[in-house]
Amino acid sequence: MSFPEAHLLIVDDDERIRGLLQKFLIRSGYLVSVARDAAQARRILGGLEFDLIVMDVMMPGEDGVSLTRDLRKRLQTPILLLTAKGETSNRIEGLEAGADDYLVKPFEPKELLLRINAILRRVPQAKAAEPVRQVIHMGGVRYDLDRGEMWRGEVPVRLTATETALMRIFAAAPGTAISRERLVGEAARGDAAQERAVDVQITRLRRKIEDDPKAPRYLQTVRGEGYMLQPD
Repeated sequence: MSFPEAHLLIVDDDERIRGLLQKFLIRSGYLVSVARDAAQARRILGGLEFDLIVMDVMMPGEDGVSLTRDLRKRLQTPILLLTAKGETSNRIEGLEAGADDYLVKPFEPKELLLRINAILRRVPQAKAAEPVRQVIHMGGVRYDLDRGEMWRGEVPVRLTATETALMRIFAAAPGTAISRERLVGEAARGDAAQERAVDVQITRLRRKIEDDPKAPRYLQTVRGEGYMLQPD
């Protein structure tokens, strides 16, 4: 049994692991956002609701157990901790902080999927009756992540297929720089000849989002890294 409508947040400082987990869980039917550390996770959680958080324990700065303990003061979102430490005392510490489950690295992706499904089965499905729309605000523009729709006030903003694909990538990881290579791979189907097309679509997106497209506030260029969506 899977929960294809569920929105997961992956928090891990290892870019390779983040990418692998995101691709695996997306292929399993989930909507997946990622954060590279506790600070970015806090920013994302401030604007979006999630059905489950998968979080690494050992991260630079604030670790996963500390973040779990703090999130539990205001959020009931299930949390699955990942760690290289398998001692009983470590598992107890994570569970006492408020985690719902604890998975020791290395692990098989299939086991992670089974544990995620088990947690989601235990979570009351009350909010299914009152769905919470995942909406990102950029000044007078809002983007509905669930529907893939953009609006300026009450007026719909028409997006091309590539623009829609780009917005889904950016909106799933606000505040994170996305490389041109990844954008080409995921939005332009890996065709290197489409690199220029991606740049053109970024320019067009800015015209639809920004008050001043030549000085972008929301869809920013990050030198040497790519592009980044920085919503309100």
